[in-house]
Amino acid sequence: MSRYLPYSPEQGYLVPPRVDEVLSEDHLCFFVHKSVEKLDLSRFDQSYGPMGGRLYDPSLMLKVWLYAYLLGVTSSRRLEQRIREDLAFRFLAGAATPDYWALNAFRSRHGKAINDCFTQVVEMARSLKLAQLGTVAIDATRIKASASPDKVIAVERQQRAKIRRNIRRWQQSCDGDDPNEGAGSRVGAAIDALPDAAATLKPLPRRVKRPSEKRSITDPDARFLRSRGNRFLLGYSGEIAVSEDHLIVAQRVTQSGNENDGLEPMVELVNQTCGELPQRVLADSGYYSNQNVERMETLHIDAYVPDSNLARELNTGTPAADLDGHDPRLKRMRHKLRDPDGRAMYSRRRAIVEPVFGIMKEQRNFRSFRLRSIAKVQIEFALAATAYNLKRIYILQKSR
Repeated sequence: MSRYLPYSPEQGYLVPPRVDEVLSEDHLCFFVHKSVEKLDLSRFDQSYGPMGGRLYDPSLMLKVWLYAYLLGVTSSRRLEQRIREDLAFRFLAGAATPDYWALNAFRSRHGKAINDCFTQVVEMARSLKLAQLGTVAIDATRIKASASPDKVIAVERQQRAKIRRNIRRWQQSCDGDDPNEGAGSRVGAAIDALPDAAATLKPLPRRVKRPSEKRSITDPDARFLRSRGNRFLLGYSGEIAVSEDHLIVAQRVTQSGNENDGLEPMVELVNQTCGELPQRVLADSGYYSNQNVERMETLHIDAYVPDSNLARELNTGTPAADLDGHDPRLKRMRHKLRDPDGRAMYSRRRAIVEPVFGIMKEQRNFRSFRLRSIAKVQIEFALAATAYNLKRIYILQKSR
């Protein structure tokens, strides 16, 4: 008698096993399934007209995409393969096999509906007494665009090309006129106008000094943004506001390389998503301005946002420059953050928000976007944030 257990990979099942018999009852895919079933998906229907063929159910597509982002799968072709081969994906798809084109079309089309799902998931968390707004930490990270930094064109060169195209268009329009209806005079007028148009062309510099003076040919919305190590990354800036229990309560994507003007919009996004303003806001020195300090005071929000010199003092212990003659708003913020209680409160920022970016970028490999244009990368970021929140709710519920 053989010492080995029976092995017959070609043996069929008389009665196929149930998915919940193969996977554990508390498997993450079942939680995603139950959570999406509770959402109002009517906004997906609004994107379709009465004409056209039959479509995959939005519930199916949303479930597989959220579960995909939970596992770090952001490619539609890779997701198509996983739906055919992975048991959890097959369960969420209900044995359907959408191809990569249908999967990508769904993700690209439903920006407003997917962002609405993010809001509903935050509301779900708050109904479970999670994502409370005592303290919120705000931060930003650079995410690479789906474009090569080598395929860029100088802005001035783009403008020159546009002027030349306009000149050629005028010439073709004049050449196509009826010669019996005074075309000659119009051609002459167009030719007379050419020197004036050409005069608007400034000499092209031999060298473009700064990367910010270039635009990507592949994704014109992407920008060269300064990242760690004083390097420039062609991409976008993803901003999040995170509650003390590490749930994302607001998110957005911008083209700005400076977060200075992002504090108030992020606080307003928290208000829109949660229906109330946070009591305290923690943010790094990139979000500091005297106007931001004043605005937070007007909203009765206890803000902890150091200026760049004070941030260096808090990190290294090197005293910041004297404040004689400086703005009183700057003095108030420095006084607050130099107090032991204020310094302890600000020190919580790093522990609240940075682990979230660490999970999204390191564990789930969300370092670059798949789609192009500011509108479509916002969809991807909303999907990633919603998937993160679902996993966080799942973990917090299991630990109770």
